[in-house]
Amino acid sequence: MSNTEIVRAMFAAYLAGDHDTADRLLAEDLAFTSPQDDHIDKTAYMQRCFPTAGRFSSHKILQLLDADGDHVLVLYEYDLATGGRYRNVEYITVRDGQICDVQVFFGGPAQAPAR
Repeated sequence: MSNTEIVRAMFAAYLAGDHDTADRLLAEDLAFTSPQDDHIDKTAYMQRCFPTAGRFSSHKILQLLDADGDHVLVLYEYDLATGGRYRNVEYITVRDGQICDVQVFFGGPAQAPAR
């Protein structure tokens, strides 16, 4: 699988709550960073972040780009079940077929395109 296919598969596993697939796609030495998490490891990610997909009423990848050799950029938009639409960007490092580093950048509320 290409790096972008690996990242797309990881998003699908996350949204489906597919722990086994996520476990295969995430490196044992995973580092996950977001505005709420500072370089947490795979165990902490699987406990704290992975089970949160249920809070979305929709989730759509808008852009998925191979940034360079080991890096993928993802822009996605989601609606929360409690209301509100948001966009985030992730900079993901893939090595040897597994995701080893994720940096999440939270965006603000998504605005409808200007007409």
